[in-house]
Amino acid sequence: MKNIRNFCIIAHIDHGKSTLADRMLELTKTIDKRKMHDQVLDRMDLEQERGITIKLQPVTMNSKQYKLNLIDTPGHVDFTYEVSRSLAACEGAVLLVDATQGIQAQTLANLYLAIEQDLVIIPVINKIDLPAADIPKTKQEIIKLLGCEEDEIILASGKTGKGVNEILEKIVDKIPAPSSTNNSTRALIFDSNYDEYKGVVAYVRIIDGSIKKGNKIYLMATGAKSEALDVGIFKPDYHSTGELNAGEIGYIITGFKSVEECKVGDTVTSPLSREERTVEGRVEGVIKPLQGYKEVKPFVFAGIFPREGNDYQVLREAIAKLKLNDAALVYEHEHSQALGFGFRCGFLGLLHLDIFQERLRREYNLDLIATVPSVAYKIYKENGDNITIHTPQELPSPSEIEKIEEPWVSLDIITPKDYIGAVMNLVQEKKGIYKNTEYLDENRAILHYEVPMAAILTDFYDKIKSVSSGYASINYEYLNYRTADVVKMDILIAEEPADSLAMIVYRDQAFARGKKIVATLKDSLPKQMFVIKLQAAIGGKVIAAERISAMRKDVTANLYGGDVSRKRKLLEKQKKGKKKMMVSGVGKINIPNDVFIKVLKS
Repeated sequence: MKNIRNFCIIAHIDHGKSTLADRMLELTKTIDKRKMHDQVLDRMDLEQERGITIKLQPVTMNSKQYKLNLIDTPGHVDFTYEVSRSLAACEGAVLLVDATQGIQAQTLANLYLAIEQDLVIIPVINKIDLPAADIPKTKQEIIKLLGCEEDEIILASGKTGKGVNEILEKIVDKIPAPSSTNNSTRALIFDSNYDEYKGVVAYVRIIDGSIKKGNKIYLMATGAKSEALDVGIFKPDYHSTGELNAGEIGYIITGFKSVEECKVGDTVTSPLSREERTVEGRVEGVIKPLQGYKEVKPFVFAGIFPREGNDYQVLREAIAKLKLNDAALVYEHEHSQALGFGFRCGFLGLLHLDIFQERLRREYNLDLIATVPSVAYKIYKENGDNITIHTPQELPSPSEIEKIEEPWVSLDIITPKDYIGAVMNLVQEKKGIYKNTEYLDENRAILHYEVPMAAILTDFYDKIKSVSSGYASINYEYLNYRTADVVKMDILIAEEPADSLAMIVYRDQAFARGKKIVATLKDSLPKQMFVIKLQAAIGGKVIAAERISAMRKDVTANLYGGDVSRKRKLLEKQKKGKKKMMVSGVGKINIPNDVFIKVLKS
């Protein structure tokens, strides 16, 4: 165990974590050169295409006589929960900072998570080979942040491989070996995966004891029992070793078929080690479950429905499998009169929602409809009852409501000082409450705000990048619930409510939001053979309206000569046909998926 080092790489998005991991795998000869490619630890097509890490990925490397267990982590704020789970399995972390961008918001957030877990921090400045690299400035930011000495900071380039050997040496020297205090078997499940052939595969860090192939296993939170069909390490593919000992990171093929039996954060032990013995009235020999990691609750909710009703069963199974790989995802059954059967899903942010939908479409070939995302509201009724709602349809009648509360977050924005004014104006528009400003150096500042979660839910990230010319970065954390003056706004298309477009909005912003949404729909919806009325309404009051004119078809084109009454007769017949389409519902309007995205961004 003294030759084991468990560590992860933490950084802001696009600071070069995966590229640095590639160089480490090359130097330690973990992967054959023939199999090497860029972002080798990013296993999903989506990760490769977008150039971002979505799922944490462990790998075991051998350097001299040492076994180095690396966990590559995501950098986007939506996937902080993946980072917290990685940190729970490690004793140290490599803090990676881009030499061209310096300290960013998610760098700070991930660093604070690591410090909370008492991890050893190794500071590294990456991308030093780029012409825009400002090494002295980045060094000063790190020194101010960590209070370390200048010679403790390693200069590296994940692209060229410079400094990577030095990082590996520092990992061996600075990060402590794992320790064990108990002979009984205990392992932390920090991630899991569903394999079509192997079933549920648990990613574990062995804290105490050992687990061998064929051992009986017991999960303390769910009470599920099974057998370790195989155990091994990551190379980064599954590499069977037959046994995992204290301090090691690896996998267990659990034999479970149900995704609910194997939960991330659970403690794996053996049935023997958890047996209770009563001695003189005292219970002895009971193994305590591990604390696991900080659980992050989702605050963004959206309805996911199959476009074809007979795909519901496929969607249910697909979400259940993705849930195993995604600890922050929550979901429950939902029924909509307009959209049929589907699920109300909870996410950590819009990127999380976007990735989830894309995975369902690609991996399970599903055609989906997603409703406009909303946050969870707490409703206090006049009769004393309290409920939490996730959809506009659940909002009770205004006469029943005493007050409504919405979630607020603490928001940190790192920006160059030249853009402070523009950033502050934007946050004030979003009902933000200014707290204070800190300066990283003479040119960059951290603005601290408290803002409603709903205000930053949709287009805030795009707007903050726009007003700062792309230089600002953000991070947010849940704070508390506070009173909000909000109402339900319905969107009517052809005088029929579109459930998927209903939303809860601030009362003072309802008119502006409604006007913008119906204008977006007018530009986005395809024309039909009849006039389409677009309306935004609160209760029975229409607050904004637009019309899409009917598609004009010249039904008199084949008419040559004759009395004008013949033309009138054909036009009148066409008019009656269009009216019939609207009244009978024959001319039902299908809302394309891209329209939901446009409405969301509007």
